[in-house]
Amino acid sequence: MAARNGTAYREGLRRQTGKRVFLSGRQVEDVVTDPALARPVASIADLYDLQCDPARRADMTFRVDSEDFGLSFLIPRTSEDLARRRGAMACWAEASFGMVGRSPDYCNSVLMSFVESEFFKRVGADFHRNVTRYYDHVAQNDLFLTHALNNPQTDRSKTSAQLDNPFTHLGIVSETADGLIVRGAKILATHGPTAEELIVYPPPMSLAPGDEKHALAFAIPTDTPGLRFICREPFDDGSLSVWDHPLGARFEEPDATVIFDDVLIPWERVFLHGNVALGNALFADGSIQAHTGHQTAVRGLVKCRFVAAVAVALARLLKIDGFLHVQEKLGELLSYVQLIEGALHLSELRAEPTERGAIRPAWAPLQSLRYQIPRFYERMLQVTQTLGSSAILSNPMESDLHGQVGTDIETYFVGTGIAARDRIHLSKLVWDVTGTQFAQRMLQYERYYAGDPLRVAAAIYLRHDKAAVDAQIARALTGATPR
Repeated sequence: MAARNGTAYREGLRRQTGKRVFLSGRQVEDVVTDPALARPVASIADLYDLQCDPARRADMTFRVDSEDFGLSFLIPRTSEDLARRRGAMACWAEASFGMVGRSPDYCNSVLMSFVESEFFKRVGADFHRNVTRYYDHVAQNDLFLTHALNNPQTDRSKTSAQLDNPFTHLGIVSETADGLIVRGAKILATHGPTAEELIVYPPPMSLAPGDEKHALAFAIPTDTPGLRFICREPFDDGSLSVWDHPLGARFEEPDATVIFDDVLIPWERVFLHGNVALGNALFADGSIQAHTGHQTAVRGLVKCRFVAAVAVALARLLKIDGFLHVQEKLGELLSYVQLIEGALHLSELRAEPTERGAIRPAWAPLQSLRYQIPRFYERMLQVTQTLGSSAILSNPMESDLHGQVGTDIETYFVGTGIAARDRIHLSKLVWDVTGTQFAQRMLQYERYYAGDPLRVAAAIYLRHDKAAVDAQIARALTGATPR
């Protein structure tokens, strides 16, 4: 099949008749048509359609043996490959203004990095073969993956093995001839109910001595027996007006807790188990941080560029963009966009070779973006809300425009050189970006999508070249000539 369209994605979901998804006190019968999930499915289907659009296909795919594959599966070997991947990822990000955080290219990049790295050869030849075959399977069928990495936050003062119920956190119950039997829970599977495959692996440095039963990396279909998804409250049950919620009614992403009730993980789907040291080393020693950081930086750039555009449009709407202090605020937001773009391109300029003859974007600029983009984004929302003040709060709904107060609205909500309807519509967009439930979920997502921000920043220091620091300080103190 290789690169597929949205119809094929929907058909793939429909074939998963055993999937168990629980939402709003009920079990979902069909994720494709369920009122709370149909729009999330549609947003992903649109991405698959985009890569098959004849006008986009050459920019979104690469060819192997007469078949086209999505560019997020491409193992980059040249700077041109990195640029092509960036272009394809930007195309998908632009489709949602960066609001779909777990588009298919994210986990595709995870899986590609598993294959590109030598890491799983250290785990064992069988596991490296499993990873490679799984990559081929996913790429050939263009499957939509989600992942679930983190443990439920029950008692963070204890390791997984120290909990009263050690299977609160996902762990191995037993090993059988057919595979591992696992039990417990993982969070947070974004798009879990609407994905076809689930991949699990340890977050960086999340395992402690004694956690061998919790050191796991594997992938299974999302309709595997014993697996179930418990969704958070949806922000849209399918009834939101797209006019009133131009983003929230189109780009909602369902988040779910994943429950494993003695689930069998076949041996051919196991990538790592029982090794705490290697589980903790997966992020640092493989290429995963570089390639996923590249994808999230592209999405972050698109998203922040969009928020900056919203702020500029709002200032112009309210006729406040002539004030110096407003110009300073808008310049601040626009400068963030330039900094993100600069670091993204720097990561490609400083791309480094890998053990298997590929290249990966430089880690340091991307890790810096992992830390800074959430701060930029939060500041951008704050500035936009401040510029909008009460003007973005006091807007009627689209239905009011056609109701008894329609004449009042046309009279009193008019702007300078803009009709009331258009002024309200733009204000709705501003609020959907900065203030609605959808907007707050977006903000929380940006804060934590890369993990604990303390660890993200600490890693920058821990991996910094201390020898270069020592040499620079010594030269400053001794007056030595730089070499």
